[in-house]
Amino acid sequence: MNAPTTDQLPVVVVGAGPTGLAAAAHLVDRGLEPLVLEAGPTAGAAVRAWSHVRLFSTWGEVVDPAAEKLLAPTGWTRPDAATYPSGGEWAESYLQPLADILGDRIRTGATVTGVSRTGRDRIVDADREQQPFVVHVAHADGREERVFARAVIDASGTWATPSPAGGSGLAALGEKAAADRITYRVPDLKDPVVRGRYAGKRTAVIGSGASAFTALASLADLATSDGGAETKGVWILRRGISGSTFGGGEADQLPARGALGLAAKAAVDEGHADAVTGFRTEAIERATDGRLVLLGEDGRRLDPVDEVIVLTGFRPDLSFLDELRLGLDERLQAPVALAPLIDPNQHSCGTVYPHGHRELSHPEQGVYLVGMKSYGRAPTFLAMTGYEQVRSVAAAIAGDLGSADRVELTLPETGVCGGAGLFDAPDAQEGDGGGCCAPAPQLVQLAAPGTVGAAAEKAPAGGCCGS
Repeated sequence: MNAPTTDQLPVVVVGAGPTGLAAAAHLVDRGLEPLVLEAGPTAGAAVRAWSHVRLFSTWGEVVDPAAEKLLAPTGWTRPDAATYPSGGEWAESYLQPLADILGDRIRTGATVTGVSRTGRDRIVDADREQQPFVVHVAHADGREERVFARAVIDASGTWATPSPAGGSGLAALGEKAAADRITYRVPDLKDPVVRGRYAGKRTAVIGSGASAFTALASLADLATSDGGAETKGVWILRRGISGSTFGGGEADQLPARGALGLAAKAAVDEGHADAVTGFRTEAIERATDGRLVLLGEDGRRLDPVDEVIVLTGFRPDLSFLDELRLGLDERLQAPVALAPLIDPNQHSCGTVYPHGHRELSHPEQGVYLVGMKSYGRAPTFLAMTGYEQVRSVAAAIAGDLGSADRVELTLPETGVCGGAGLFDAPDAQEGDGGGCCAPAPQLVQLAAPGTVGAAAEKAPAGGCCGS
């Protein structure tokens, strides 16, 4: 069977999360037909998985303009632009209505297993760019299908591929065997079953970003609530404690994100969590009583914990794109032209230079990685970044390069002087210029300034960037 001509084909969008749905809205606005393939049972499936976590971006920052335009004729109105939605609210009040409007353009329970050029593996040059894309799909009922596309926008995110506990980027020895006591997500401590798992227990939290802040603050809340006595967090950091450890604080132009860091700081200051610094996990052993013992690369052996929460970031699943000619940075696994702009050794999410279709392009013309996936292993992605990405990409696919090249995006600054990579040297010294460096490894408790408690009380329940 011959494939249809390219201009008759839809643009396949992988993933019906915030960025994928926004991509579909922009394509519709351009008169192009999207086909959104979502592995989960509903649109926004990944967002629903962290429905209990509150974003540190407001409603005004997490609704895409083209999506809002598409929703307007239905009578949909955006919630108060100054308020902070939870993941569940974001999904139910915005993503699902948007998916309903897109209708049959979205297929759920459809997992993309491979993408290539029709009749061409990645080796073949002949007439390659004239061939449409072919997308292999596995449906939840076991049925397999192939779909042809004029272009492919991969907005599948990174939620399904969390990074491990091991300090070398590999799973720690014994990590898989200890899976019954390890989670890679922020637990929902309002769920009675989940609450029972952590109440009165000693829990290690591995990670240094907003998700770790959320987990520490949640464990501290549990410790001060009925039935939560003796709940204790052990915060495992690969770096040391410095002025930037808890984020931008009051200097953060996203106030909720700054308040979240202060809430985590309060958890340490008030004794609900101890911080273990300069610790890179090498192995996880099981004690005789079934609890877990973390061993560091430097030979340290920590006291046993009942549970481990690993929040060390995410990484892209590139396996189904293996037959495409992608140009990816060797460190971040992000598009080569984008990588220097988002390098966490240099940038926070507020200092990323505006970018669009040119920075997101690959040697394989017509394929784009967008949203959280475009950042590869770099953290601190914001929803508004993804929305501007897909606006530019949709314009480029439509042939409107003038609009595609006019990339305009102003992001709020974090108040942090650099990204994760700069802090990994445990023996680095903090300079006079406000450098973000790590002191020697140690177990610390911080003295609480009088303003921290008040700021923590105002902090939303969590903080996640949109994907």
